[in-house]
Amino acid sequence: MQVKGNKLLLLIGTAWLFDALDVALLSFIMPVIKVSWHLTAGQLGAVSAVTSLGMIFGALGCGYLADKWGRKPVLIGTLLLFSVGNLLLALTPSVGWFLLIRFITGMGLGGELPVAATIIADNFKGTQRARMLVLVDSFWAFGWIIASLLAFLVIPRYGWRVTVLITALMGVYALLMRRHLPASTQKSQPTKRLAFGEAWQRVWSTQYRRTTLCLSTLWFVVMFVYYGLFLWLPSVLVLRGFSMVHGFGYTVLMSLAQLPGYYLAAWLIDKVARKTILTVYLLGTIVSASVFGFASSSAIILISGAWLSFFMLGAWGIMIAFTPGQFDIAVRGFGMGVAQSVGRVGATIGPFLIGALIALGFTIPMIFMVFVGVLIVGIVIVWIGLSDQDR
Repeated sequence: MQVKGNKLLLLIGTAWLFDALDVALLSFIMPVIKVSWHLTAGQLGAVSAVTSLGMIFGALGCGYLADKWGRKPVLIGTLLLFSVGNLLLALTPSVGWFLLIRFITGMGLGGELPVAATIIADNFKGTQRARMLVLVDSFWAFGWIIASLLAFLVIPRYGWRVTVLITALMGVYALLMRRHLPASTQKSQPTKRLAFGEAWQRVWSTQYRRTTLCLSTLWFVVMFVYYGLFLWLPSVLVLRGFSMVHGFGYTVLMSLAQLPGYYLAAWLIDKVARKTILTVYLLGTIVSASVFGFASSSAIILISGAWLSFFMLGAWGIMIAFTPGQFDIAVRGFGMGVAQSVGRVGATIGPFLIGALIALGFTIPMIFMVFVGVLIVGIVIVWIGLSDQDR
């Protein structure tokens, strides 16, 4: 079982690695294409949002197809879509084509995580399932580190197109690895394959309505805060004179700080109730975000930023551990996809909201307090809507 678990951990972990790699690289590519294509602020905003829009549809559609066709072929298909998308992206002549291809690539990426988490949920039970889900989520940090290396070593010398091509080739290699994923066994395959309308009615039936609503809202909270804080605010801090937030050292430090957050959560998962762990991590996010928002020196920004990464990504990992087990096997992929597709709406709104609040005259500390308020809502939902028991 241990050998099987380690193999599956490596194979499934690539889903989180590529998701993080893509998100991080886009944040590095956007300033480059803004200059080379003379993009307006509106066009740049569309570039940042279109991938998340594709992810909304990808999470919903691929989650359903994983229940209907099986987990393995859909997870191979999502990575194929990502790889082909990046190959085409390297050839894009204009921002219009860039937006179209990024939407398609986003559909592949959006489908990766719900299906990957479902495979883990199918193959493990109890605290072992929860621990494995947190550990596969830790591959997100490695994706950011690889993206940082590509951004600082490849983009300045060879340009963003070559960088995107490298990620596409990495995806092809991972595709070959995924041939060794276990096929769905009889126990891990739904006994009845539901039509889309039936699956939709099932996850919103009285049996699941509260679970689906609470998980979807929590994913909205987690993604809203994460994408708002980590993708947009570094640019604001640069304007305030803290230029190191766009440096290689800062990016790697924030990525490395995620790992102990994941590993501590994985260690605690069979010792403390998951609702308690998630609450502690969300409270830690609130405290570190508050300090980060009021920081007036580089040292405080580095320290509080590292703690913010530790708690925010650890909370994301615990949410991954929570979600698939809340649905039975017939709608597990679709239930996960519904919750994460709502979360992707939060990922789209978060960065835009920051820009809107700044335009309205909000200060950085005030903006952070908005995120603190959203996190407090998340903690309330944890205690009124989630169960520590898996199905």
